[in-house]
Amino acid sequence: MHEDSAGRPALRALARAKGLRIGVAVSAGPLQDDPVYRAIIGREFNVLTCENAMKFGPLRPSRDAFAFEEADAIVAFAEKHGMAVRGHTLVWHKQLPAWLAKEWRNGDAAVDVVRGHIHTVVDHYQGKVFAWDVVNEALDATGKWRNTPFLRAFGPDYVKMAFHWAHEADPAAKLFYNDFGADGLNRKSDAMYRLLEDLVRQGAPVHGVGLQMHVTQREPPDPPSVAANIGRFADLGLEVHITEMDVRLEAPVSKAELEDQARVYRHVLAVCLEAEHCDVFVVWGVTDRYSWLPQVFPGAAAPLLFDDEGKPKSAYYGVCAALR
Repeated sequence: MHEDSAGRPALRALARAKGLRIGVAVSAGPLQDDPVYRAIIGREFNVLTCENAMKFGPLRPSRDAFAFEEADAIVAFAEKHGMAVRGHTLVWHKQLPAWLAKEWRNGDAAVDVVRGHIHTVVDHYQGKVFAWDVVNEALDATGKWRNTPFLRAFGPDYVKMAFHWAHEADPAAKLFYNDFGADGLNRKSDAMYRLLEDLVRQGAPVHGVGLQMHVTQREPPDPPSVAANIGRFADLGLEVHITEMDVRLEAPVSKAELEDQARVYRHVLAVCLEAEHCDVFVVWGVTDRYSWLPQVFPGAAAPLLFDDEGKPKSAYYGVCAALR
C-alpha cells in the first residue's frame, strides 16, 4: 500500500479499496520543476488529467503542427506511476489558437480542421487515455446554448459530431460531456440532462457526464441534490465523473473555513461513493500554490487538498475520512 512519510495510507490506496479512481489535474511546468508537487502526485493519485496541455490552443501552435511534448510528458509520468489518464478537452470555446479564427468563415474547412484535430489527438493517445472530455461547457449559466465559434460554424449538431469523430479515432475510449454549475438539480443541469438524453436517443457514442464541481465554501453543493442529479444521468445509462473539484475560499483564510472546506469535499465524495455510476473523482490541482483560481477570482485562496508547501490540509483529511 502506498504511504506518505508519516505512514498514512495514500489516497489512491484508500480509493482503490472502495472501487474508486481518485485523480488530479496536472500542469507540465511544476511536474518538471517542483519535486514536492511531483512526489504528491505519484504517491496520492491514480488518475491524471492534463490541466491545460491537451487543450486545442496548447496542442496546435499552427494549422499544420501539433505540439504534443508537454501532454506526452504528463502521460509518460502517469504510465510510470500506474495511473490512468483522462483526456481534457477536445472541443471548448476557450484556449483556442489564434490561427483558427479565419477557418470559421468557411464551413467545410472548419469541419475538416476540427474533425482532423479530434482524429489526430485521440488517435495519438489511443490506448493511453481511457476517457475524454469531448465537449466542454457547451451550455451557458442559464442552460441555453453558449454562443461559441463551434455553434456559429456548425450549429447545435457540433456536439454530436464531435462525439462521433472521437469514437472513430478510439472506439475503446469512454466519451464524456463536461460542464460546470450543473452539480445538483437546477436549471442548467436540467438543460444538460435534456442534451444528454437527446444524444443518447440519437445513438451518439456518449458514455458519461463530467460534473466539474468548482464550488465555494460559502455556497456548497447540496448532497441530496447532487445524488439525485447523478442518479438521473445514471438512469440514462451514463457514467458520472467528478472531474474538476476545488473549493474556493477567500483570503485571509480562517481555521474554521478550512474545516468547512473539508466538509464540502467529504460530502461530495461521499455522494460519489454511494452512487452506483460514479467511480472517478478528480481534484483540479495539486497544491494551492499552482491553483488557477487566484488568477481568475482576485482574493480566492486555498482551494485544494495540499497547501502552498505541499502539506496536507483539513480537506485532505476530509477526503481520507470519506474514503475510510
